[in-house]
Amino acid sequence: MTKHSSQRIIIVGATSGIGREVALLLLKEGHQLGLAGRREEQLKELQKLAPDHIGIRSIDIRREEAANQLDELIGELGGMDLYLHCSGIGHQNYGLSPDIELDTLETNGTGFTRMVTVAFRYFARQGNGHIAVISSIAGTKGLGAAPAYSATKRFQNTYLDALEQLACMQHLSIRFTDIRPGFVATGLLNDGKHYPMLMNTAYVARKIVSALHHRRRIAVIDWRYRIMVFFWKLIPPFVWKRLPVRN
Repeated sequence: MTKHSSQRIIIVGATSGIGREVALLLLKEGHQLGLAGRREEQLKELQKLAPDHIGIRSIDIRREEAANQLDELIGELGGMDLYLHCSGIGHQNYGLSPDIELDTLETNGTGFTRMVTVAFRYFARQGNGHIAVISSIAGTKGLGAAPAYSATKRFQNTYLDALEQLACMQHLSIRFTDIRPGFVATGLLNDGKHYPMLMNTAYVARKIVSALHHRRRIAVIDWRYRIMVFFWKLIPPFVWKRLPVRN
């Protein structure tokens, strides 16, 4: 993706938060967008901004029909050059409520896999493409405050590693970008708790678009979190388990 070429871009998880902000920035650059999410009304509001440049589809990635719906959206857009996966959930779950853990697994694990594999198969047929995913720095270590969230984000990191190797094995020109933000002021963190180094969505969206333009393989957002993640990785397991990492 270059700054001056028009792209056909699918964004899953575009109805709010980071996905919506990224969509608005890419729209200003003149790209053709296929926007998907669960909330149809929000999608329609976005489409009104530029009906000739935006196609929409209400998709719940947890449902089996989501794969076919994504294929249909790609067809309506006339093809796809970049797939951006922004759909995901996350909760602190000290009590290990099964509903929270399993819903997180279904969305960030099964739903993520369902959609990304559609994108990979499409790009395999096309011979090239770009898959980008918004994961999280939470995938760096297992966080006791949010077990399913941190585990599914590690899953996404590893899944992209595997897809990159698979693309290489099959001699496919598919690029991958793993976007790992720190705390972002979205609805996921609208719980009244204090989060350090909280970033606003507009700032994060600009960083994401820059990472897409430069085809970064891994983009930790921002520099403060890059430093933090660097030191997190150095912490041995017997020390990590004693750290009360919370918000």
